Amino acid sequence: MAGELEIRLSGSGGQGLILAAGILAEALVAEGRTVAQSQSYEPTSRGGLSRSDLVVSDGEADYPLVSELDYLVVLDQIAVATSKRRIRDTAIVVTDRKTVPEPPSGDFKLVELPVLETALVLGNRRIANMIALSALTALGGLCDRATLEETVVRRSPERFRDLNREAVNKGWEMAGDCA
Repeated sequence: MAGELEIRLSGSGGQGLILAAGILAEALVAEGRTVAQSQSYEPTSRGGLSRSDLVVSDGEADYPLVSELDYLVVLDQIAVATSKRRIRDTAIVVTDRKTVPEPPSGDFKLVELPVLETALVLGNRRIANMIALSALTALGGLCDRATLEETVVRRSPERFRDLNREAVNKGWEMAGDCA
């Protein structure tokens, strides 16, 4: 990964996307990148629009807010409208095929994955964010797999460490199946 990149993780409140973006930011910083993170969410604790944006650079970011997305995760239909006009033609967009029945359309690469379904099979819907994060990271070559996994494990509560590690591995595997 070289130059400046703009990344958004979006969905609804309670999906852990702000946490996932913070984990990605920490992993990118561990690999020597500069990251500016911003977030936006509606005042409801669950169900309202939620997103976190990262501007990633080899040096200083010119502007800390996204304008044209290189990478996007969408885990709820509510989040499509706020991002669809910002997606570059060269972007990679990862969506959950159940919770986002009408994904954005365009010349970019759209990858529809069974994120929530996989999280439920693994045992907990709360790890969907880690599956999506890992799939996006793998598809985009955003950082090394070991760096992401170490960061996820370090940031996870003890009772979720093994499950989140499994989620990272499953997301990476799902991305490999799409490549």
